[in-house]
Amino acid sequence: MENCTGNSNVLWNGTVLLQLIVYIPVLSLGIPLNLIAFWVFCCKIKRWTETRVYMINLTVADSFLLFALPFVIYFQKYNHPIDKLCLIIRSIYFINMPMSVLIITLIAIDRYIAIKFPLKAKILRSPLKSASICGFLWIVLVINSYLHPQFYERSEQFCLGKQSIQPSYSMILSSVLGYFIPLGTVIFCSVQVIKCLKKKIDNGPHERKLIQKAIHIVSVNLCVFIICFSPLYITMILRFAVDVAGACSLLSAVNVSMHVSVCFANCNCCLDAFCYYFAAKEFQEFPSLFPACMSMKSKVNQSKESQSPTHQVMTQTSCSNL
Repeated sequence: MENCTGNSNVLWNGTVLLQLIVYIPVLSLGIPLNLIAFWVFCCKIKRWTETRVYMINLTVADSFLLFALPFVIYFQKYNHPIDKLCLIIRSIYFINMPMSVLIITLIAIDRYIAIKFPLKAKILRSPLKSASICGFLWIVLVINSYLHPQFYERSEQFCLGKQSIQPSYSMILSSVLGYFIPLGTVIFCSVQVIKCLKKKIDNGPHERKLIQKAIHIVSVNLCVFIICFSPLYITMILRFAVDVAGACSLLSAVNVSMHVSVCFANCNCCLDAFCYYFAAKEFQEFPSLFPACMSMKSKVNQSKESQSPTHQVMTQTSCSNL
């Protein structure tokens, strides 16, 4: 298909200006915050947990994204052609956003297993298993990044941005597999975790405070995930619909919407850093719940035969960490 012409230069210049306004603070805050986060999770926290493994990988993904952002700004402003530098930066850029989405999804699943299935958590969860899953995801995304650019080399002229109106079915596939399925998973797991936490036995004001803090952490993570990534992937679906319909008159508006939504999505690499802080506090504070849990477990073992399986699971759930 031919390219749509007549894109509004005014809209495009405004989009570039918006990117500069957004990305300069993102780089200024994101770089030091991610360096601090990396130091905290690699050096300051001594106990290896599943969440620590996921957070280190999330920090690495966000750091690579921050590294690529200056090149992305330059490539989009000056319509940089496709060359070796373009392929390298584009691979780095397109690896790390899906990786961030998948790691956040893994964190939600891990919390869900720890809270909902405490009896099986020791079998299903371990730092080594978390590291293996993350390593597998990195390998899959790196391989995909080397295969995916070949499509753009044949059909696109510039490094970043889709100029043709040829429908990209890979865009739909990546949206469904890379976001909408993880989105449903994160929402389900987060809602279930919040419900389980609210049903926990109240052993005193300290435990109640920790449980309330855990609910806040899960809720904030869910909101950040939805607010940052949903606009981008919804806009990608709209772009696909415009390409299928051949609606050139809508192309400029959709492209501008996509670039604006990309700005929101890239802000996640800064917002994650604030979540790192709460996660670090989580490591230090939630284990204080365990002494009370141990006494509860002994009571459960004494009356195991007289209690229903559901009651046993709900009681032992209060002993699992997030």
